[in-house]
Amino acid sequence: MKAMILAAGLGTRLKPFTDKYPKALAIVNGKSLLQRNIEYLQDFGITEVIVNVHHFADKITRAIKKNKGFGSTIVISDETQEILETGGAIKKASWFFKDNEPFVLMNVDVLTNMDMELMIKHHIKQKPLATLAVTTRKTSRYFLFDELDNLCGWKNEKTNEQKMSKEIIGHTQKAFSGIHVISPDIFSLIKHEGKFSIIDVYLELSKTHAISAFDHSTSKFVDVGQPESIVQAEKMFK
Repeated sequence: MKAMILAAGLGTRLKPFTDKYPKALAIVNGKSLLQRNIEYLQDFGITEVIVNVHHFADKITRAIKKNKGFGSTIVISDETQEILETGGAIKKASWFFKDNEPFVLMNVDVLTNMDMELMIKHHIKQKPLATLAVTTRKTSRYFLFDELDNLCGWKNEKTNEQKMSKEIIGHTQKAFSGIHVISPDIFSLIKHEGKFSIIDVYLELSKTHAISAFDHSTSKFVDVGQPESIVQAEKMFK
């Protein structure tokens, strides 16, 4: 199995660090977020990884070369001309996943000890188009799932904006962890071009395809998006 780590973002929430460095190179107890997630994937036998780059792309590329991929085979997906967001990023990198196997997609700025093997087994057993790692933690934006734990909508708590892909009587809301297991079948279904969010793709495709939840609420998890979350991450991940 292969993976993609999304590392192209501007990391505005991590300013002032990201005025001079990419968020992928933010340090937690002596290791960058990028190194930690490459090594996290290695724990589950995933050693072929493509990393997209945009903000301070050269610094990420140099770090990977200097450290010999941190023990993995790393390929760069260059988005220096234009950042493509999550959907555009995986479409640009689709050539990397031509082996017709599911692949892992994850944000570089999340840290977890979730059992990825269990998530992959869940995906293989259920056979959805994509499986999304979620928890019951509080957040400002939620995915909404039906009684079968399939995606049916999205909600922004701050703005009260809600998008429903299915009309159902009840739903549960869960916080997305920025980790996906995706079937390569998705590439033939993506009609968007250029810069677009994978979330919009999921909401559209969930009308006709299963997009499944994998709840890992019992795992450690931190979104390292703000300076104070670095402190939190250093307490949780040694």
